[in-house]
Amino acid sequence: MIAPPIEPMLAKLADVLPADRDYLYEPKWDGFRAIVFRSASDVFIQSRDLKPLDRYFPDLHEALLAQLPRGCVVDGEIVITTRHGLDFDALQMRLHPAASRVAKLAQATPASFVAFDVLAAGGRNAMGAPQHERRALLERLLSRVGPPLYLTPMTEDRRTAAKWLERFEGAGLDGVVAKPADASYQPGKRAMIKVKHARTADCVVAGFRWHKTGTDAVGSLLLGLFDGRGALQHVGVTSSFTMAMRKQLVKELAPLRKKALASHPWRAWAQAEAGSARMPGAQSRWSAGKDLSWEPLRVERVCEVKYDHLQGDRFRHAATFLRWRPDREPRDCRYDQLEVTPAYELSKVFSSGSRHS
Repeated sequence: MIAPPIEPMLAKLADVLPADRDYLYEPKWDGFRAIVFRSASDVFIQSRDLKPLDRYFPDLHEALLAQLPRGCVVDGEIVITTRHGLDFDALQMRLHPAASRVAKLAQATPASFVAFDVLAAGGRNAMGAPQHERRALLERLLSRVGPPLYLTPMTEDRRTAAKWLERFEGAGLDGVVAKPADASYQPGKRAMIKVKHARTADCVVAGFRWHKTGTDAVGSLLLGLFDGRGALQHVGVTSSFTMAMRKQLVKELAPLRKKALASHPWRAWAQAEAGSARMPGAQSRWSAGKDLSWEPLRVERVCEVKYDHLQGDRFRHAATFLRWRPDREPRDCRYDQLEVTPAYELSKVFSSGSRHS
């Protein structure tokens, strides 16, 4: 039996679905990566960064203990499903330090586990087996499980995977993963390929945070978009800069810092106590004590960024800086420029695909 911890196998980003060899294509779930160890008497849920997750998901712990066969190790994703699709915000709320709060959330927003690989079965290590054999083993292993445990859909057909990439985003999924059919499980290695949705948006640069090295470099830019009422909403950050550019940004943004707070649309946030729900500088239990204080800038500059998708009214992940847009006016940076993703039923995702789809 394999013992924890084990680094999960990772994926490298690509712009298009690969077709240079035989692949198994799967939806990319937007949740918490987890490796589940089912011993003879208990279950241990390990996070991507090798920490235990069981205390945050007692409901899932019991379901895994009841349904997984003894002596197996399964790789997958913890998600929260709703009638509107996956809910990552609700998933984050489960990481609460108080056991009483966790128990209440487990009732209100129960979690699910979507399995997509197997590292051991029947107490025997399966990591050296090729991906297509591990998939067949995983299907046999999970043939009798039911909600909240799921087997991820899989297809060997690239055209089907391309349709998934187009449609499944409407259910809250994050893209498609391509796994070489003949590859072994490689802990910590980027041995898979992920293709995510990529779009661009023109955003107001309304503030910044210092780099961890100090005030000689900019860490990230705070991005804003105007909503239908004309209010500037904080939609995320971009931090994809070289160190040389981070230092250059200190000089470049200096003029915009002068009297920036006087009429800043986020002035109330700047003056609020840490912990305000929408304040850009607020601390949270997921920030791990990082300094999230921010410096306001006069709302005069626009940049173009690349993003994958929205979670509610904010970018789900940090956006990638592309270029400054001196030809764009801040007032034109509105939500209505963003592409609207058609809704898609999550139940159709779970019922899609099989070994021979």
